[in-house]
Amino acid sequence: MRRRAAWSLLQAALVVAVAVVAWLLWHPPGERRPIVIGVLHSLSGTLAVSEAPLVAAVQMAAAEINAAGGLLGRPVQVLVEDTRSDPARAAVAAERLIGEKQAVALFGCWTSACRKAVKPVIEAHRHLLFYPMAYEGLEQSPHIVYLGASPNQQLLPATGWAMQGFGRRVYLVGSDYVFPRVAHALLRDFVQLQGGQVLGERLLPLGSTGMADVVVDLRRLKPDLVLSTINGDSNAALFGALADAGMGSLPLLSFSADEPAMHAEGGGRLERHFAAWSYLASLPGPGNGDFLARLRRFDGDRAKASDPVVSAYVGVQLWAAAVREVGDPQTEAVNANIGQQSVVAPHGVAIVDAQTRHLWRQLRIAQVRADGRLDEVFASPRYIKPSPWPTYRPKAFWEALPESHAER
Repeated sequence: MRRRAAWSLLQAALVVAVAVVAWLLWHPPGERRPIVIGVLHSLSGTLAVSEAPLVAAVQMAAAEINAAGGLLGRPVQVLVEDTRSDPARAAVAAERLIGEKQAVALFGCWTSACRKAVKPVIEAHRHLLFYPMAYEGLEQSPHIVYLGASPNQQLLPATGWAMQGFGRRVYLVGSDYVFPRVAHALLRDFVQLQGGQVLGERLLPLGSTGMADVVVDLRRLKPDLVLSTINGDSNAALFGALADAGMGSLPLLSFSADEPAMHAEGGGRLERHFAAWSYLASLPGPGNGDFLARLRRFDGDRAKASDPVVSAYVGVQLWAAAVREVGDPQTEAVNANIGQQSVVAPHGVAIVDAQTRHLWRQLRIAQVRADGRLDEVFASPRYIKPSPWPTYRPKAFWEALPESHAER
């Protein structure tokens, strides 16, 4: 009796063992463990109105990957850190995502101050950041993919277009942090080389609503054109101040106010208000129409399409393409492969330039309608190769910019 019971137990153990081995063969350890990616964006503070839609774009891209079976048979998990419009918090959050959460790639930052705060963390860990914003250039890192436009793809050609159309007497207004300070240095140099003159300049604290000094300057100087690098919810104050002062017909070219901001913050109150981006929600074609429909289904009434939103979405797709090609989500392998990637995007194609780790970009300039939507008035005939350092000056010239243009 005991022998029969022992034999039964042995048979049961063998059945269990065979079942375990079979399960392991079909489900290797870690096969379904999520691939973690991290997001660094502001969900509170002065920049939240701009950054929250980018979080939704990253989440939508991951959801679409998961709906199609995941990545290498594994789901993609998105962990979001609210950076609270504070670069120092972003750096701490990056450390946490890399160290504690074991995220294999990070997506995010809006301001250059945030990117510059996170950059040393990324480089120290030999990690990978996808940065979605048009920016001031003068930077290149082997651990960052710059998804937004470099100066030769946005700031400089758009300024040339505006000066040709409206005049060469220019006024600069911006928020007081890295991007506007460096952008203004580039613009002052460029305007002068184009035979123009910068009549005046104001840099205002992030979140500032006081535009009285700007209005006084404009009444006194009477420029032909205003170039704005105002960021975040300060845009509403600028647009309102110009409209209330009867300056709605003064040409304004905004570089940092994206499409949703134009609609929500009164950009359409101005008669000659323009924006320079690569992507516009009004672009025709089934690719963009399908993207907008998917975004609305995913994010409902909160859905907001803009150039930075599309860049955030495309960044995840480029990362996923590299993971598939490498066959592993391991950060260093993916980073080494990212320069070979291109994907179809809502505005055409997104191609990583292997030399600079920036995307090739097409410049579009749009006029802001009364309802805040953007109507294209100019498009570059071809994609522009990125150049982080404007080529009309030697690189040493840009590297020698005064310390006042660096982060304070």
